[in-house]
Amino acid sequence: MLGGMEPTTERLRNFLQYVAVKLIDEPGQAQLKVAEIAPKKVRFKLVLAKADVAMLIGRNGFTASAIRNVLKIAAEREGVQVSLLIHSHEEEAELMAKGEGH
Repeated sequence: MLGGMEPTTERLRNFLQYVAVKLIDEPGQAQLKVAEIAPKKVRFKLVLAKADVAMLIGRNGFTASAIRNVLKIAAEREGVQVSLLIHSHEEEAELMAKGEGH
């Protein structure tokens, strides 16, 4: 699945999961999806309850920006590029219906 990047991806995934769970109200509804979109390029997608999306993004996007920055720095140390998408379950369902969800 993640050709040779499993340890790095798993560390990044664990970090993201730890941070997200601490910042949201409904961690039981959170899903973290991981996709290798190119060699050394990984996309993380957090799918959350609608209220948790707003909480995780934060005022003016500052919280999400901070999480993305730390994630990117950690990934760059491993030679990996990462992106982080944050969606509600409703937005994810719409994307899946359009065939855009991965």
